[in-house]
Amino acid sequence: QVQLVESGGGLVQPGGSLTLSCIVLGREFGLYDMAWYRQAPGKQREFVASVTSRNLTIRTNSVRGRFTISRDNAKNTLFLQMNSLKPEDTAVYYCNTVNKDWPWGQGTQVTVSS
Repeated sequence: QVQLVESGGGLVQPGGSLTLSCIVLGREFGLYDMAWYRQAPGKQREFVASVTSRNLTIRTNSVRGRFTISRDNAKNTLFLQMNSLKPEDTAVYYCNTVNKDWPWGQGTQVTVSS
């Protein structure tokens, strides 16, 4: 059974930074294309960014230039570096494969507020 464990969220002021981590347990994730998603209150879960097994990245328009996705295959860990955070980035952030193959984790809450 694969388990996804997200961490690193918190309360930050607009313009601040956070780095999220996602550890994948129970599966070697090096061959998978991975992604970050987020779900804001009252909205559907949406794609944020992805990184392929060959380290090619895609980011949704709203985070381009501010967020960076990366991975450490040796540690089975996915990262999301978030800079210049805005109130509209407030959401619960989740990781999964780009095909959403695995059970969702609990996510990590990011709140951007002054």
